[in-house]
Amino acid sequence: MSRSFKLGVLAAAVMAAAPAAQAFEAGDFVVRAGAVHVAPDDSSDPLVVTGFGPLTGKKDRLAGTEVGVDSNTQLGLRATYMFTEHLGLGVLGATPFKHNIEGKDGLAGFGDLGETKHLPPTITLQYYPMPATSKFQPYAGIGVNYTVFFEEDTNNTLTGVVDATANDLYGTPLGTVDSTDLDLDDSVGVAMELGMDYMLNDNFGLNAAIWWADINTDATISAYSGGTKVAEVTTEVEIDPMVYMVGFTYKF
Repeated sequence: MSRSFKLGVLAAAVMAAAPAAQAFEAGDFVVRAGAVHVAPDDSSDPLVVTGFGPLTGKKDRLAGTEVGVDSNTQLGLRATYMFTEHLGLGVLGATPFKHNIEGKDGLAGFGDLGETKHLPPTITLQYYPMPATSKFQPYAGIGVNYTVFFEEDTNNTLTGVVDATANDLYGTPLGTVDSTDLDLDDSVGVAMELGMDYMLNDNFGLNAAIWWADINTDATISAYSGGTKVAEVTTEVEIDPMVYMVGFTYKF
């Protein structure tokens, strides 16, 4: 028996006796961090203008008017607790996303009409099909997204659009609409995700993932003239974004 053959047999025996490196197993916490890009697939109902004060009782649906939101990228942080080597509970968080609110369809020529920020905490039950010894760990998840909107602001462009609309529709008796404010309702909806980790060693790895979330919000724009509310503009906006993340994985 040659010396090289003996060394080969010995090396194989050592490798067989050594414990296999575990990717994810029951009781592990998995933290992922990286860049998160939100790309809305948005649409909205036509704007509905309702009169207040002297205009109470007047209501008009403006055909061909829609609004939407633009894309944004922030720092994302996700954490997963593994119940077993195949099942985990994941939580998605991020620094606040900031979106411009844009005119669409008949309002497209007006550009940005305001802005808002939101936080999208999301909880998903994740399934990992590969054995714990695999460095490559794809996963799929389904759960619930709760989106909180805050710091909603309008600009002079939107105020001008509402002013022209109110005057065209009603001949506003209180004078020029000189200010507006915006309120967006929070949203609760289904979320789905697909992702993968590639573990470089027992603790560190690379991650990529995509989500789809069902995000709908009721938008209310209040119009004021001299401090008196004279009209309200409402619409339902479907944001339904695709969310993309690339980053790093740490298991402990």
